[in-house]
Amino acid sequence: MTESSKGQKPELGFQNVMRLGYVSAFTDTSTEMILGVLPSFIVKELGGTALVLGFIEGVAEAINYAFRVLAGIVTDKIGRRKPLILLGYGLSSIAKPLFAVATSWSHAFAVRVTDRAGKGIRTSPRDALISDSIGKAKAGKAFGLHRSLDQLGAIIGPILAFFAIPIVGIRGVFWLSFVPAAMALFILLFFVRDTRAPARLRSVFENTRDVLNREFVLLLAALGVFTVGAYNFSFILLKASSLGVQESYIPLVYASLNVATVAFGLPAGMLADKVGKVPVLGLGYIIFLVTSAAGLLLTGNPLYAFPIALLFGSYLAVVETVQRALIPDFTKPELKGTAYAIYYTLIGIGSLIANSIFGALWSGIGQTTAFQYSTITATAGIIALIAFMSKPRQVSVKGQGFLLKG
Repeated sequence: MTESSKGQKPELGFQNVMRLGYVSAFTDTSTEMILGVLPSFIVKELGGTALVLGFIEGVAEAINYAFRVLAGIVTDKIGRRKPLILLGYGLSSIAKPLFAVATSWSHAFAVRVTDRAGKGIRTSPRDALISDSIGKAKAGKAFGLHRSLDQLGAIIGPILAFFAIPIVGIRGVFWLSFVPAAMALFILLFFVRDTRAPARLRSVFENTRDVLNREFVLLLAALGVFTVGAYNFSFILLKASSLGVQESYIPLVYASLNVATVAFGLPAGMLADKVGKVPVLGLGYIIFLVTSAAGLLLTGNPLYAFPIALLFGSYLAVVETVQRALIPDFTKPELKGTAYAIYYTLIGIGSLIANSIFGALWSGIGQTTAFQYSTITATAGIIALIAFMSKPRQVSVKGQGFLLKG
């Protein structure tokens, strides 16, 4: 489906993507003011451990992805995107400042889960709205643009936290995080345009059956192999601490991670549009492998935290941009929400497995074993993706065959 078939001009489509990007930028400013200091806050002030941190992040992300599934199905059923996006952003905005009143890691766990539930509610409908707003030929660019704007807030947030902590303390930063979140809600409510489609009366099982074509299942299998070892950013910050980076400088390590994500998000999307999404995704997997090898081999110098963070941020820029842009290639336009729901189910389960195993290995045996685990799973994921790319594939969407560039 093209923009003209929906009554939109391409320029208006990109304008909608830009506005959603601004919403994400302000929201991420709020979120990343918190996340840059949260691992250290949980471990040092609330009495958590690396195992507890892995448990919190694993469960929180599983909740996040569970709600992505529900919201993805609902958005296709009602034929609307914006109501769920607004609900999700609103829930996260209200929850995050409550870290300020946490007195134990269990309190932080409850807030983190609520925040991630809000993210889950908004993500599938938002990704579907981005895809609705622009044609497939420029999907990589659209998702790359959104990802870069999103991560721009992730640079600003840690820097604001760095300057605010000496003045108001960590808990004060948690309260301040509501200000940019409120600005994001304002832009979303008054400036982002929704798309409308007829409500679908078919059952969830019928929609899911249509989405799960053979090629989509094979792609999900390749993604799943990689995902079970893909730890999240918290362990990059924990690695920084183990290298001797002082707590007050951890937000700068996190900011450097996000600088890389901003710098490479849009170029990765544009490259994927030009040469094919799957090969560029493979490049992202290779960057993650190099990141894990660096975490394994670089020890003893606090400055090593920065190249490791830059590598991890580059991996996020490529993989999260390209995977999101790739999903609509395998489904009908009116079933994008359901396709994202299935995709996020896989990613959520994989995230729970990855962070739980990685945290358990780090706490029980040591960080060396944890990084070894992820280098093995990353290598297996690269091999699986190469197998998926090994020959051209014909995918049918709305009865129209097209060749997926592998």
